[in-house]
Amino acid sequence: MANRLANATSPYLLQHAENPVDWWEWGPEAFADARRRDTPILLSVGYAACHWCHVMAHESFEDPATAEQVNAEFVAIKVDREERPDIDAVYMAATQAMTGQGGWPMTCFLTPIGEPFHCGTYYPPRPRPGMPSFRQVLDAVTKAWREDGERVRTAAGQIAARLSENAAAALPPSGVDATALDSAAGALAQSFDSRSGGFGGAPKFPPSMACEFLLRHHERTGARRALELVELTCERMARGGIYDQLGGGFARYSVDAQWVVPHFEKMLYDNALLLRVYAHLARRTGSALARRVATQTAAFLLRDMRTPEGGFASALDADTEGVEGLTYAWTPAQLLAVLGEADGAWAASLLTVTEAGTFERGSSTLQLLTDPEDPQRWERVRTALLAARDQRPQPARDDKVITAWNGMAIVALAEAGAALGHPEWVSAATEAADLLLRLHIVEGRVRRSSRGGVIGAAAGVLEDHAYLADGLLALHQATGQPRWLSAATELLELALERFAVPEHLGAFFDTADDADELLHRPRDLTDDATPAGASALANALVTASVLVEGEAAARYRDIAEAALQLVGSLATKHPRFAGHWLTAAEALVGGPLQVAVVGPDEAGRAELLAHARRIAPGGAVVVAGEPGAAGVPLLAGRSLVNGGPAAYVCRGFVCDRPVTTPQEITALLGVRP
Repeated sequence: MANRLANATSPYLLQHAENPVDWWEWGPEAFADARRRDTPILLSVGYAACHWCHVMAHESFEDPATAEQVNAEFVAIKVDREERPDIDAVYMAATQAMTGQGGWPMTCFLTPIGEPFHCGTYYPPRPRPGMPSFRQVLDAVTKAWREDGERVRTAAGQIAARLSENAAAALPPSGVDATALDSAAGALAQSFDSRSGGFGGAPKFPPSMACEFLLRHHERTGARRALELVELTCERMARGGIYDQLGGGFARYSVDAQWVVPHFEKMLYDNALLLRVYAHLARRTGSALARRVATQTAAFLLRDMRTPEGGFASALDADTEGVEGLTYAWTPAQLLAVLGEADGAWAASLLTVTEAGTFERGSSTLQLLTDPEDPQRWERVRTALLAARDQRPQPARDDKVITAWNGMAIVALAEAGAALGHPEWVSAATEAADLLLRLHIVEGRVRRSSRGGVIGAAAGVLEDHAYLADGLLALHQATGQPRWLSAATELLELALERFAVPEHLGAFFDTADDADELLHRPRDLTDDATPAGASALANALVTASVLVEGEAAARYRDIAEAALQLVGSLATKHPRFAGHWLTAAEALVGGPLQVAVVGPDEAGRAELLAHARRIAPGGAVVVAGEPGAAGVPLLAGRSLVNGGPAAYVCRGFVCDRPVTTPQEITALLGVRP
């Protein structure tokens, strides 16, 4: 019989709807039941594409004996971290404080008022060296609650107080000026893996935000080393198993330091952020590899991640039928069966598919370590292998539409589509933006997610407001339509009203002032797998500051500068975890650059506009239209030159004379190869 999760909108919660565990969704009713029964709460947090979440579900939550123990001794609450990042952030801080590490599934034991007293991650069904079984943990928690409940409550209260203190602590103010940006770039170079690219060891995550910062830093300063870090990292990732050589798109991370074996889940946010980086690299350097990866990644998003309503799904699962990598890994025999002897042997050599295997059970991930000498043969082989792979069992898709992650996809598709000449990408971004504005804004407030055209109940957090606004600003530039700028500024004003820390200009909470009350209001400044909500807002404010006019323009810039003052020490000492902050700082130090292209009609300004979009550095704003076009402040006062199209280049509040040729635009922008 289905439990209370049967009516959830989250695919992750629905995966647990038939568990014998009597799950609750997070809400006051669950806590009231815990108080009534005077039992602790078992909080389990995960997400649909999480491999170990599935493992623990199969081993423990589907086991009748384990479920009977949970139901008797606990109130069990299941949370989708992607729907409720606020809950995840609060209890992940507790888990990391107690254990020194975190991850999913996250397993926390709480008092009936939500204070944590024991936290961990995955627990196996039977004890392992250094790891108790899940039922042993349940036994220990129950024994402590029954026999020493007062001490447990006291300790939980102390833990909650300490977590609240840590959440309220501020970094020492420090600006992020040109000198600080040089220092951050130098620190990244020192921690760089000069063999395989990226930073740190295994597991290794794509450093999309650090790469975007380094590209912007190179464009502003001419620092060759910054560009070299990006080029090597992007090439190694694109040639490794973390990149889907057949279908395009990136897995979430590599379990090794050489990008060979991925954790196979594909996340929307990773692919949006990486599409932006590869498109940026392609237009800056002309790299054929970067352009190919950008094109294939965009194709993956449009083919595999779009929902019928026009949004983008959250993720593809790491597992297929409970086996990780089943859809993606190959043996030499499987290549021969699809391609025949000659092409099969050629493909095995090209893609590093060996008898020993690079993955599990003698299978290999596909790598493309060198470009094939016969591109036509490779394209024929790739098409055949992809068609054969499509006949295999496929990973499940988490098809909920998350506002922030769709905002990231809108930014990437709008920017890349405009710069690389793919109007269909801009159209897809437009369709997603229309969906979000139509469905995800309810009574003037942003909601976190929807599924199947049905809006979820969870309120939007700071990143939802910030990245949706950023996406709308990118669409305004890509299409010239004023409606996107108007909608973006409404979102920014809503974010400034509801999320600001009243006593600190530039400081923001991750939840709104009327959000569900948790142990504390989370306020995470770290750019991790996704940008911090505050850094996403800072970037949007920087962009908006040169797209609007009047008091709002100065106010947006002031707030963005104040926000950067609060993270200067993080950005310079730990730049790997402040990449998105650093992109905002680069844009501010650079002006931001603005290019306004005017022409009597769309055809007349097309050449100048295409060149400006291709050549402008990251963080620059490019807008085009007729002189003085209504609703587009950047075009105000821009006139034609001798009746023909012209481009106006400005830095901050200073503009150069209008120019009329692509070569003059290049000279004014000071673009470096």
